[in-house]
Amino acid sequence: MSTTAIDAAGTTPPEFYCREEAPPRNGTLLGFWIYLMSDCFIFASLFACNAVLGNQYAGGPTGAEVLDLPGLALNTALLLVSSVVFGFAMLEMARRRKGAMLGWLALAGVLAAAFVGLEIHEFLGMIAEGAGPGRSAFLSSFFTLVATHGLHVTLGVLWLIVLMVQSIRFGLNEDNVRRLRCLSMFWHFLDLVWVGVFSYVYLIGVLR
Repeated sequence: MSTTAIDAAGTTPPEFYCREEAPPRNGTLLGFWIYLMSDCFIFASLFACNAVLGNQYAGGPTGAEVLDLPGLALNTALLLVSSVVFGFAMLEMARRRKGAMLGWLALAGVLAAAFVGLEIHEFLGMIAEGAGPGRSAFLSSFFTLVATHGLHVTLGVLWLIVLMVQSIRFGLNEDNVRRLRCLSMFWHFLDLVWVGVFSYVYLIGVLR
């Protein structure tokens, strides 16, 4: 064999069966975990603000005077039960039972929407009594933290409605299953945050 043939063979670029980069497995779920971690920093900052400003009443009402613990217990139960119901929906999704899954998802959405409605009712009642967010630093930090969580729950309900419509139209395809898993993580994350709000902002706020 001549050296010219050897040189030509050595300079020939290798051939591959796959000419494109393979997509990363579970890349969407990893990216969503990163988003949840960034959301943790947001809520951690708001909790820190409440810790610093939680006793700055400026002559206004204290937490014991404006926070309604019996109403809060009902609100908390609604959100926690919605998380359990969402878990049932994920089990039905794993069994490929779309109808049962949609039923559980609808119930979870109704419970979460009721939670938001009661929260808005609480805000309106406090504002009517002169305990709005501009009354003191305590109330400013309280409204900011609780309203941020309520906004997240509202967006979660809207996201849930969109995914239910997509599941009805396109079934439990790979994309919809992945999106529902992301929403499940988001839903349970909001429950964990609310446990912190309930324990620290409300219970400790009443005892201050």
